[in-house]
Amino acid sequence: AYEDLYLLTSDGIKINGWFVPFSGARTTLLWFHGNAGNLSHRVDQLRHIHRQLKLNILMIDYREYGRSEGVVTEEGTCQDALASYDYLLTRTNIDPKRIVIFGQSLGAAVAVELAMQRKVSGLILEAPFTSIKDMARATLPWLPIGPLLTTMYDSLSKISRIETPLLILHGDRDEIVPYSQGQRLFQAARDPNTFYTIAGAGHNDTYVVGGEPYFEAIAH
Repeated sequence: AYEDLYLLTSDGIKINGWFVPFSGARTTLLWFHGNAGNLSHRVDQLRHIHRQLKLNILMIDYREYGRSEGVVTEEGTCQDALASYDYLLTRTNIDPKRIVIFGQSLGAAVAVELAMQRKVSGLILEAPFTSIKDMARATLPWLPIGPLLTTMYDSLSKISRIETPLLILHGDRDEIVPYSQGQRLFQAARDPNTFYTIAGAGHNDTYVVGGEPYFEAIAH
């Protein structure tokens, strides 16, 4: 059971989201997914997290993803995140003091920005990168592309300003975002923070490879 929603951002873009309630849940997870695909490609993981952790979940598609309107930009994804958080504050069936942000890969960068602008009870980053510039260096080390980049998503420069409790999860066999980038973010973050290595996991199989300990790490 879920609610298929359309939320209006501050710059007038309609974005699509799913709200999945859990009866009696105390905590709500605001989930920002990675770059590829859309909401429908996260159904299996959503089902597992919903059942295992007994949470309300709101997941959105950024502008230009799935059924959301608009053209994706860095500023635009930040507006999308703000709209989804502010929407949760309008609901009478959730506790606004128990909203946890969960960002995966690209979504981790979106989550970091939101955590700087809104007060949340926790921040969870899965397979986060330090910045787009660092990712360009890691994937195209032979090409001097860094100075040409206009999209930054520079989480490394922001993470030390976040005061909310932080959990970083990263597979040590991540083939897309280097495991070392997750470690660098952890080292730059304030306490309290935790780094959890998902042994043997790549970029997109974290919850499958991680199994029960993966869900326990999120729960705590």
